[in-house]
Amino acid sequence: MAERPDTELGRRDVVAAILACRGEALVIGGLGSPAWDCAAVENNPLDFLLWGAMGNAASIGLGLALAQPRRRVLVITGDGDLTMGLGSLATIATQRPANLALAVLDNERHGETGMQRSHTSHHVDLAGVAEACGFVETCLVRDPAGLDAALPLIVEAPGPVAAIIKVKAEKLPRVLPPRDGAYLKDRFRTALLGEEAALE
Repeated sequence: MAERPDTELGRRDVVAAILACRGEALVIGGLGSPAWDCAAVENNPLDFLLWGAMGNAASIGLGLALAQPRRRVLVITGDGDLTMGLGSLATIATQRPANLALAVLDNERHGETGMQRSHTSHHVDLAGVAEACGFVETCLVRDPAGLDAALPLIVEAPGPVAAIIKVKAEKLPRVLPPRDGAYLKDRFRTALLGEEAALE
């Protein structure tokens, strides 16, 4: 199979653009590169960055969106993670949280295990799957103009929203969040609920 044309978009630039207009949104960063990209761009206690839970970022985002219906919830994850948890798209579409958006950084690779080609480098169409499941808004982004058009959908359009963003298959310096999962959880809960509520 021939290689697809390279995208113009760098994944860390995409994450920076999303986080720059997030407002008070809560962010789930999928394991690996998406979490590192969030950590590289900012150190925000309202980011819950995953060190594991492969395939579960979208489901965690769904639970948070249902628990916090007045807050925007953004899931920033990768194509490998979402493909592993593909059933989450059906569950999200069935629950229809209006405050949930998925931004999927699709480099068509499994970056954490050696940059092997992922399913999306062949024929898997994640935007098409989300649309078929019943997402309110879906889009496939391949260039800066497409990203500019997608940002309002990601940060404010009634959801659920799925933006599949094709990014370069590149290796960038890792900016690792703290490795202590309990600390990350407690930091997030405190930022979201306040000191006293987080201790309950």
